[in-house]
Amino acid sequence: MRTVPVVIVGAGPTGLTAATLLAQYGVECLVLERWESIYPQPRAVALDDEVHRILARLGLRDEFAAISRPHRGLRLLDRNMRVLAEFRRDTGPGRHGYPPGSMFDQPELETILRRNLKRHGTVTFRGNAEVTALSQDVSGVRVDVTDTATGEHESVRAAYVLACDGANSLSRAAIGAAMQDLGFTQRWLVIDVATEADLGQWEGVHQLSDPARAGTYMRVGKTRYRWEFQLTPGEIADDYRDMARLHPLISRWTGDIPVAELEIIRVAEYTFRAQVADRWRDRRVFLLGDAAHLTPPFIGQGMCAGLRDAMNLAWKLAGVLGGTLPETVLDTYEIERRHHARAMIKLARLIGTAMTAGGELGNIIRRAVAPRLHLVPGLTDLATDSRTPPLHRSDLVVRPRLRRSLAGGLCPNAVIDGDRRFDDVAAGRFSIVTSTELSAAQRADIERRGAVLVTARPGSDLHRWLAAGGVRVAVVRPDGAVLSASRRLLPHTIDAVGSVGGQSWPTAGSSPTAA
Repeated sequence: MRTVPVVIVGAGPTGLTAATLLAQYGVECLVLERWESIYPQPRAVALDDEVHRILARLGLRDEFAAISRPHRGLRLLDRNMRVLAEFRRDTGPGRHGYPPGSMFDQPELETILRRNLKRHGTVTFRGNAEVTALSQDVSGVRVDVTDTATGEHESVRAAYVLACDGANSLSRAAIGAAMQDLGFTQRWLVIDVATEADLGQWEGVHQLSDPARAGTYMRVGKTRYRWEFQLTPGEIADDYRDMARLHPLISRWTGDIPVAELEIIRVAEYTFRAQVADRWRDRRVFLLGDAAHLTPPFIGQGMCAGLRDAMNLAWKLAGVLGGTLPETVLDTYEIERRHHARAMIKLARLIGTAMTAGGELGNIIRRAVAPRLHLVPGLTDLATDSRTPPLHRSDLVVRPRLRRSLAGGLCPNAVIDGDRRFDDVAAGRFSIVTSTELSAAQRADIERRGAVLVTARPGSDLHRWLAAGGVRVAVVRPDGAVLSASRRLLPHTIDAVGSVGGQSWPTAGSSPTAA
């Protein structure tokens, strides 16, 4: 029986991201995917700059830029296509170095993720490999696999299993976990259309608040467009598979463009749900992505949550396998990610309910309230700012209970020198960002622990970030999240880096760096 440190079940964006991150730390892993080829139909179409930053960490900065387009914001429309409110987003690089939102085609993203994975010799990818059972003992997990092409059965043994096998996860059932319903279920029709014609529409997201049928429109690519419409009782996707039936739904956007110039790429029914697994881990098996949570699509965070899961867990698991982190740090994965995922799901549920619920009365309220939303303090920032909540307090997020702190949030991916940003310098290691001058002994201690020192010079983005948080020192984890922040560098600040690893992982230069 073959033995590997990590088996990853499922090769969607979450599984491929986890495999690549582990490979960057030299961890051998086996990716098992029940299908041979990439699922060709579009699904996810949006991500934010925090997740764009993860793709850059994978080495896909330029390749993703080539297949994506900036997300320009949100418009709320009434049934007559009148603009009730508009929230514009800057399309230039934000605090994380990338546009606050980007549109893309998921099959194209998976193509570059798979191609990128081949660059790492520590990863084995197997398609037509369906996992049929998981069984654990004190030292590992037995993974039973069936080759869907030949019918042959075999077993693999792993130290850990990352279950990225989707909403209908066999792995979730295998560990006895169940989905908890957060009280949102809606049936929607999802439509993807390609055309060379220019629709002439504003290139942000259009949210149609129509009590008869709520809808969403967005341009996804150069020639591709996405619509989503709420289905009424008794309707099914098959009712709209030909353009003659479909055209009345989308003609408010396509106008006089001939039907012959509109190609249907996909028409599918999705049930939008708000759910979170009651537990994300059983000993050596972890749930990630849709196996752990399902998010309504109204804020474009479904796939994003899965990539955040992978980013949170991969460096911790690599440290445990490499002997530089105690096994107990794996307990922080669910503590940190579950609370974050629930917060984003609840926000998506709130937005979805506000845009679609209430029938005619809800429509009247929206018409009256929406034009004045920009007057509500902070609401425009909520609609346009891509920042997500800080991670929940854990052994790796040391945050005071009674005052605001940078801990749990992400360190900005600020320009350090030339074209290099913070992530290029940190390179998957712990970092100490400070606006104070350190002694030679302190610098030597930080370097000895395998961490990176970044000095935030006055006037720099990192200096302003520290000052806004009322601190001068921040300990930043390998995933970019802040472990702790304080007014001065104390011995326990450096010890915090040592106590969670001091990894000697791939670097982009280990000398002290000024920002």
